[in-house]
Amino acid sequence: MTIQFYKYQGTGNDFVMIDNRSMEFPKNNTKLINHLCDRRFGIGADGLILLENDESADFKMVYYNADGNESTMCGNGGRCLVAFAKFLRVIDKEAAFNAVDGLHNAVIEGDIVKLQMIDVEAVESFDNHVFLNTGSPHHVQQVEGLERFDVKKEGARLRYGKYGESGSNINFVEQAGTDIFSVRTYERGVEDETFSCGTGVTAVAIAMYVKEKTDATQITLNTPGGQLKVSFEDRDGVFENVFLQGPAKQVFKGVVEW
Repeated sequence: MTIQFYKYQGTGNDFVMIDNRSMEFPKNNTKLINHLCDRRFGIGADGLILLENDESADFKMVYYNADGNESTMCGNGGRCLVAFAKFLRVIDKEAAFNAVDGLHNAVIEGDIVKLQMIDVEAVESFDNHVFLNTGSPHHVQQVEGLERFDVKKEGARLRYGKYGESGSNINFVEQAGTDIFSVRTYERGVEDETFSCGTGVTAVAIAMYVKEKTDATQITLNTPGGQLKVSFEDRDGVFENVFLQGPAKQVFKGVVEW
């Protein structure tokens, strides 16, 4: 079987994109998805995303981690999918799509995509970290010397040791300004550090606000892959109108056969 694929990246978080409106892609083939995401023997990506038809929205997002398993929401992946949908002429400047965590709205202008994330109703704050779900579970922890920090080693230790079999994404943060934070993320499913994580920086922005490290509700996040912005409204501890904004670009396209 042969299928057209596209490669997109959002601040270095990269994805294999497939137009699956025909429903021809073998969605239950974990081994194939893992192979396509392999950086040595496949196309290479942090995940694979299918764009499908949806009865109540412009399209549907189906997201797989690089290990081949269907996963929770991916913020940068969602932004890249909006750019892909525009490329396919499924949408123009605005989009509404369904994902595993519900309906998302987005606006695209040039290569900048502003994506509405889910409301965050529960934030667990501890002495040295914060835990919250922004579409995917995230542990947020401030550290010193982030640039030299061993993200893979410490991230894996917390991902497995603290959060059990289901695991959590692990974000390490250092403040870079009044409303600016640097972030490095260990992603479950990838089982390594990624250049950027959309749900991760969203979690970091809210966590730093809860920890009173900033009183800003529009926050800039610097990741190894580039800069993202997160904005939100605090309604008595419930965070609404949460938006993730940043670039999403097509890198290349090709044909894969199996």
